[in-house]
Amino acid sequence: MRNLLILLVIYLVQPSHVTAQDETTNPKRTGREEARGDFGGPIALGPDDQQIYGDPPSSIVEKRENIPHGKLEMIQYESKTVGTTRRMNVYTPPDYSAQNQYPVLYLLHGIGGDETEWQRFATIDILFDNLIADGKSVPMIVVMPNGRAQKNDRAEGNVFQAAPAFAVFERDLLDDVIPTIESRYSVKADRAHRALAGLSMGGGQSLNFGLTHLDKFSWVGGFSSAPNTKSPEQLIPQPQQAKEQLQLLWLSCGNKDGLIRISQRLHRYLKENEVPHVWNVDSHGHDPTHWRNNLYHFAQMLFQ
Repeated sequence: MRNLLILLVIYLVQPSHVTAQDETTNPKRTGREEARGDFGGPIALGPDDQQIYGDPPSSIVEKRENIPHGKLEMIQYESKTVGTTRRMNVYTPPDYSAQNQYPVLYLLHGIGGDETEWQRFATIDILFDNLIADGKSVPMIVVMPNGRAQKNDRAEGNVFQAAPAFAVFERDLLDDVIPTIESRYSVKADRAHRALAGLSMGGGQSLNFGLTHLDKFSWVGGFSSAPNTKSPEQLIPQPQQAKEQLQLLWLSCGNKDGLIRISQRLHRYLKENEVPHVWNVDSHGHDPTHWRNNLYHFAQMLFQ
């Protein structure tokens, strides 16, 4: 845990002192471009680092009065893992009914956020209302928990001190959050109808928890994943198993994001081991526009 905290501070607080010991700095790479990101150190772009899915228009998060609307509610649950009552934000699609069963997307925030961050960055209710109304996404429940699994789970003071709590959240997610959702809402409670994705620290969590629990999740996404992300060999020790079990693995990062080497490394490992995945590198930095846009594209592929 202490090593994770140190690594986060090095990457996010003192970028000018970082010399990346990673394949992205290999002089044998061709066609690369080097630049310094908004934080995290130098950026080296290779031929694979391309934008596959274009930036959508800003209208994707404009509220439309002439379509059905879902419901966004803050609920409480008892966390055995943390030993306290916690909160999570839950979106249910238009015309939600207990007579139907729905797939679930669990959406995780960054190190400085909480259960409200995705709503602030991407207005989840409007985004999904529009996607569903346009027939681009299947109706689904979107769950936005607090990934900081400690009794004071507010993003206060030095947020990096809470880094160990993001690792503890693995148990809270599996033992408390998912059982709560599956007991309170009408869901399809199997791996084929369960997705996990997140931004930055939450992207690392999603890869760490999703890829090492393929018995629980078939759909996994990491948007500009942070240094908490485990090594590719730890995430996918058995590539053949991942090929058979994963319905979708989405990786994305901006080409101005100093943390891109983390996702690049995983992309290369996946490519070398022929594990199907999406690798989308757009023109943004480590910012909400990147996260919103990639969620928009990711959501359209879920549960199809």
